[in-house]
Amino acid sequence: MARSTPHTVILVIVTLSGCLAAFGGWRFAKASAPVNGPIVLISIDSLRADRLPAYGYTQGRTPAIDALAADGIVFERAYAHVPQTLPAHAALLTGRLPFETGVRDGAGFTLPSSARTVAGLLRDRGYATGGIVSSFLLRKETGLAEGFSFFDAELPAPDAAAPDAWLMRDGAESEKVAENWLDSIGTSRAFLFLHIAEPHAPYTAPERFTGLSPYDAEVAYADEVVGRLVRYLKAHQLYDRATVLLVSDHGEGLGDGGEQTHGLLTSDAALHIPLIIKQPGGDGGKRRVRVPVQQIDLVPTILALAKAPGAGGLRGRSLIPLFGTGAIPASPIYSESLYARYRFGWDAERSLIDGRFQLVTRGASAQLFDLEAAPAARTNLAAEQAGLVSTMKATLAELVGREASLAAAPVTPTDRERYEALGYVGVPGSAPVPDAEQPDAATQVTFVERYRAAVQVARSDHWRDAIDAYRALTTEQPGMSDLWMHLASTAARQERHDVALDAYGHALALEPGNIASHLGAAASYLRVRKLDEAHTEASAALDIETADAVQKAEAHELLARVALSRKDAELAQAEAAASETADPNRPVKAFVDGRLALDQGRYAEAVEAFERALATAGRTGRPPLTDLRVYAAEALVRVERTPDAEQLLSAELSAFPANVRARAALQALYRASGRSQDAAALAQH
Repeated sequence: MARSTPHTVILVIVTLSGCLAAFGGWRFAKASAPVNGPIVLISIDSLRADRLPAYGYTQGRTPAIDALAADGIVFERAYAHVPQTLPAHAALLTGRLPFETGVRDGAGFTLPSSARTVAGLLRDRGYATGGIVSSFLLRKETGLAEGFSFFDAELPAPDAAAPDAWLMRDGAESEKVAENWLDSIGTSRAFLFLHIAEPHAPYTAPERFTGLSPYDAEVAYADEVVGRLVRYLKAHQLYDRATVLLVSDHGEGLGDGGEQTHGLLTSDAALHIPLIIKQPGGDGGKRRVRVPVQQIDLVPTILALAKAPGAGGLRGRSLIPLFGTGAIPASPIYSESLYARYRFGWDAERSLIDGRFQLVTRGASAQLFDLEAAPAARTNLAAEQAGLVSTMKATLAELVGREASLAAAPVTPTDRERYEALGYVGVPGSAPVPDAEQPDAATQVTFVERYRAAVQVARSDHWRDAIDAYRALTTEQPGMSDLWMHLASTAARQERHDVALDAYGHALALEPGNIASHLGAAASYLRVRKLDEAHTEASAALDIETADAVQKAEAHELLARVALSRKDAELAQAEAAASETADPNRPVKAFVDGRLALDQGRYAEAVEAFERALATAGRTGRPPLTDLRVYAAEALVRVERTPDAEQLLSAELSAFPANVRARAALQALYRASGRSQDAAALAQH
């Protein structure tokens, strides 16, 4: 035994050496082989990292994300490039910064067809590629569908009872689409991008999440959606083989810096996002990484995992070395918000994070923050770190270079209303404001927050409060014509046409060529029976060369209504025909035919014409023409179809509670049918 020991030891050493070499080779092969399961990228909109238990938060409920973090690698310092949904996702999916993609704001910008997304690069490598999004902000028209063989952006149908609900799709519905797509492709070599709109404002989580703050409740619901997808992957034996990347597009203010939602500031609250990467088999699970990383790092990371060739010129770094004990090259992290510049003409805000410090610039001003300090203890260190500020400003200037002007497309009034409903207020494409007139940063934040609040109050039909809010804003910023327009349209819906006409006058004084102001003023003049003024304003709108087809159709409709009031049937029919020529989906001819028949006592003909007009509105999804339901109800009463008349008047008041004509007609109907209590109750509303 003693004599054989040296030989035995040598044999053991050789054997162990071979085993270790083989094991090392196996580890290298495992790390180098492309993933053989799906790559799943989950983006949770407006999710702050510090509102997740995985990042130390103690008041939330996110069991699915907690489990994913336990199976994966948690990047503690991941950052977004823009605190807006569309430009952030453009960076996330292309691996390019906003000034490289050209997408600088959520409105008026489109990802160019020449941009290569990670989906397109993976599709070229034989991957099935599916994208499912849950917000109007990421609809196909934004260009984000590039590279996806399947892209689903379907939203709920418009609902008068919930006018904003169709701007976002319930995350659970999007997750169902994702499951159906995975079922249909017949391969595990797939790239799935799932966007969950929750917790983007407004926060409307299901009631089962009571006990949490509105934001935390939405986060909990988003977590529930993530859990459903994970359960699907496990049930189909895909989870252990899958690479799952969970990230957010940006954070949420929640009062930090004075901003409640997002868009204006490049604060840590707006930019610090979660990033969790679960590898196949849970390799590297429970690992936490403190190295600062960024959204544009994900494209090179995904391409490296798939062994797909990368796109040229990407600034991002593959994060794979950080899955183990390796390192990646240090890189400053650029972020921007052109929200103030693009929507109000104020200075843009830019951020540069380099190690522990964040530089935030706005015009000539600069602030420096130590991100390793507790959020409540962070103060502006620019004065005491002047050298560092100078160095970081130079890096920022070199990074951005000489920027081209903002190449944005016009935003339609309808789309602008949709953006405002989601918190993106202001006029896209606003002209720059001179330095002497620039409000300071704190004033800007306060003003934008009050503007957002006024929009939400108006959309909730609290008209008096909305009028007061807009009046206060116009007092503070009398040179903003869009505020006067908001005040005017809000007052007009409340039948406060004296206020509306005064506000339209201010808007036209600031912008004489504002077509919407002319049309609004014409409509208000018509409501107060000032027919000459209504005719003048509608004609002025038609005389402006930039009027589009919809605006021309509205102007001709108003002129047809003026002609009806003047008993000029021939002119009314001619203007109605002109309106429909401009916009075939605007049933003005049927409306005019109904009005003429009603005035002449041909009630059955009036009902038939009005029902044609109502059918067109239902088919196109548009609201019926102003007072169409009121006149149709009058005709229905004349042919003794009182229940149908009541239904139309109730629908009109549901959509336009301040319509005094509809209210008076319904009260008269109630009294005529002996329902005096219902008439009295209606009068009290």
